[in-house]
Amino acid sequence: MLKKILPIALVAAVVAGCSRQEPPPPPKPNPSPGATLRIGLIPEQNIFNQLERYQPLASYLSARIGAKIELKILPRYGNIIDNFRSENLDGAFFGSFTYALAHAKLGLSVVARPLSLDNTSTYYGMIFVRKDSGIRGIREMKGKRFAFVDKATTAGYLLPLDYFHEGGVKDYKSYFQETYFTGTHQDSIYDVIAGRADAGAAKDTIFFRLAKNDPRILGDLMILARSPEVPENALALRNDLDQSLKEGIREALLGMHDDPRGKEILKMFGAIRFIETVEEDYKAVYDYARQVGLDLATYDYIND
Repeated sequence: MLKKILPIALVAAVVAGCSRQEPPPPPKPNPSPGATLRIGLIPEQNIFNQLERYQPLASYLSARIGAKIELKILPRYGNIIDNFRSENLDGAFFGSFTYALAHAKLGLSVVARPLSLDNTSTYYGMIFVRKDSGIRGIREMKGKRFAFVDKATTAGYLLPLDYFHEGGVKDYKSYFQETYFTGTHQDSIYDVIAGRADAGAAKDTIFFRLAKNDPRILGDLMILARSPEVPENALALRNDLDQSLKEGIREALLGMHDDPRGKEILKMFGAIRFIETVEEDYKAVYDYARQVGLDLATYDYIND
């Protein structure tokens, strides 16, 4: 459910599950010492920004565990499960909803997530508009354009659906002049700034990270609503990966802040340290899915 900055009542949305069911992933041979582990990154922002942020972390882990870590940008949220299979990935840094999907459909298990420099390890979704748009709620959005991120995101799709439902909108496709998926949180933010969309949704961590270098984000945009907090992007690994290798990755991440080189990498990454993350940390996500009638195992996450 959404926490409104404006006084709007809280009501659960209804999202119907679809009939897409993936078979369990085929067993994959465990990498031998010196082999390569392929780790995916979700497309939160520009691909070059993503790689610039994660590559030093990948290099550090490679040196610590004795296996090369190769990063692979998953091109879009909407086929993230298919791409995980086709790219033969060993793990990925997932957002809260994409992890819930990967756990249900692929049997991945979460390992750790970063504690940011502001001492937070969670994020929340936001609905925002331009300050000069005249839009102050769902009623003023009628006949306008709305920018989602992707159907496989919490902040960029499920939470906007809740916002619409709370405002009495049963069919958002007929309520808006146009709705579309930008593919990244960054693009949703900039589409609203540029006027390509009248309103949009994104996660707060990307919003405020971009705002540090772009004064237009705080100067031009107004936040209308926000969601509950959910776990920040966390590393999840295949369950059938060698246990000693998984434990090595876990220990390397959780011990980075005690290592001088690790502390340098963490600072570059924008984190104080990594913290242990377990399935129970996603309770809010699973509760939300149940409340809206969404079956993660059969949910059709392909954008339409």
